[in-house]
Amino acid sequence: MPDRVYLDNSATTPVAPEVFDAMRPYFDSAYGNASSLHAFGREARRAVEESRATIAEFLHVLPEEIVFTSGATEADNLAILGSAYAPGRSGGHIVSTKIEHHAVLHSVDWLTSHGFEATLLDVDATGHVDPDQVRAALRKDTFLVSVIAGSNEIGTLEPIAEIGAICRERRIAFHTDAVQAFGKIDLPTPSVDLLSASAHKLHGPKGVGLLVVRKKTRISPTMHGGGHERGRRSGTENVPGIVGFAAATRLAAREHDEVVARMRRFRARLMEAVASIPGTRLNGHPTDSLPHIVNFSFQGIEGESLVMRLDEQGIAASTGSACSSPDLEPSHVLVAIGVPLSMAHGSLRISTGRQTTDADIDRLLDVLPRVVKDLRDLSPFKVGEATCTPSE
Repeated sequence: MPDRVYLDNSATTPVAPEVFDAMRPYFDSAYGNASSLHAFGREARRAVEESRATIAEFLHVLPEEIVFTSGATEADNLAILGSAYAPGRSGGHIVSTKIEHHAVLHSVDWLTSHGFEATLLDVDATGHVDPDQVRAALRKDTFLVSVIAGSNEIGTLEPIAEIGAICRERRIAFHTDAVQAFGKIDLPTPSVDLLSASAHKLHGPKGVGLLVVRKKTRISPTMHGGGHERGRRSGTENVPGIVGFAAATRLAAREHDEVVARMRRFRARLMEAVASIPGTRLNGHPTDSLPHIVNFSFQGIEGESLVMRLDEQGIAASTGSACSSPDLEPSHVLVAIGVPLSMAHGSLRISTGRQTTDADIDRLLDVLPRVVKDLRDLSPFKVGEATCTPSE
């Protein structure tokens, strides 16, 4: 079998060699605890603070506004639960959307089971949330709005600057999950109060993320202990991971124009080529999207079967469908944008990275039509004509 092709970069990315080299000393020689007072500890502390400054400069925020976490799931939880239990707050209302990552949705669900109230906004057929709907949903007791910057499933970008301006008018904290957007687009950080990101989506290591907490934004810690990260997140700092996060950020900044242009070219090529497969639908916005994500649904087949058949051919991709049989629910994102259930079960997310090549896309486009046909030959459903049009 030819070399394997990896097109699931929205799930995780390979650690770049430059990032691995930057991390290596903090495993075997500069291994001190960043809270220790001796030379080993001071060396580790310098590395953490230099990394914090690097990422802060990239995001156009102050270094002290960055809180390092174990990943974006913890960062999302800290933003939402930390805001809910900020000093002086008792109860209240949250506004979010129906297409958020589960780290956000499940945190909101937990709060509503503990006396808080929430409004989850609908989106249009492309996945956009209307800023006017955000404005209309705000109440006197609304203390937080949380809207994803770019969908991890369908790639659609949200109007973060506009929503942030609305929240600023009402003095309501605004959080965005920027995990997929970080390093791919210019983020409007002046418009947000809380921002989540993760290293392993950007060719950095797993197990490290961050939450930007802008000055005057009130949160309570959700982890208690030694009072690390200026009392906002206790736990010994993951020094190699933090150094790797900064190295990945530097690499993304240096390569941004070249890599993003290549990703956009791949996305456009995929949208055009997959349109020739009958019974196919594009999920998400055709242009107002993250550069590295494209999502399709295929009528008459099941997403997990498609992913497994591609895997047998050495191609790694993922499905937006959370189901393993027709009786289970498909992706909440696809349901929210109105994808018919007959197609929502057959979704495929393709996500590229800095290492993706034209040969990788060639390979996928050679294999995918044959795999789709083979699966449809086994299906009892009749497939109509091609329907790969922008879902507007």
